[in-house]
Amino acid sequence: MSSVQTTVASEYSSEIQTVPIEHRFNPYSDNGGTVLGIAGEDFAVLAGDTRQVEGYSIQSRYESKIHDVGDDILMTANGFAADGVALIDRFKQSLIWYKFDNNGKKLAIKSAARYIQQLLYGKRFFPYYVSTLIAGLDEEGKGAVYSYDPVGSYEREQCRAGGAAASLIMPFLDNQVNFKNQFVPGTDGKEKKPLKFLTLEEVIQLVRDAFTSAGESIYMLVMD
Repeated sequence: MSSVQTTVASEYSSEIQTVPIEHRFNPYSDNGGTVLGIAGEDFAVLAGDTRQVEGYSIQSRYESKIHDVGDDILMTANGFAADGVALIDRFKQSLIWYKFDNNGKKLAIKSAARYIQQLLYGKRFFPYYVSTLIAGLDEEGKGAVYSYDPVGSYEREQCRAGGAAASLIMPFLDNQVNFKNQFVPGTDGKEKKPLKFLTLEEVIQLVRDAFTSAGESIYMLVMD
């Protein structure tokens, strides 16, 4: 932040006063939106709403946040739309060079997760202002979802929500996917419901229910 000394005359006084004029620039903007990812036994789902906003203005109702970037990898970078586009384009370009350098070899989801971590960490002093998720199948054919913070910290999870309505959707996913606070009927809340993978049909219905109160419309991609 910088300041410039200037002189102004008040309409209520003939005296000349010296006051600082401050200049500031915010390089980021929050374009809203919500995304979520769920990993199944042999599939992974990435979904997000299609509305892009800035303040009280709706810029688009049909802007997808979910991208098939290649090599059976789904990706979303939700938050500041320009940063999201830049990050996804960088990763797509890196995939092209990887296949060129490795005779068309497919990039594993685990390796992709690590590389995106390096992209985000490399911008840590001027970070991409986005909530990033990727989804795909691992080497064993099991669903995988990786979530990131803006500076590259990441982990593999069963489910994750990000964006404006994440605080509403994540407790719902914790209950319905991770079975938190779910108990076997007839045990008076003493026996926890055992964890199990949901079917693809159950996950799709779950995504629809999650976005019913959190989004105007949804766009969903499934990798199986």
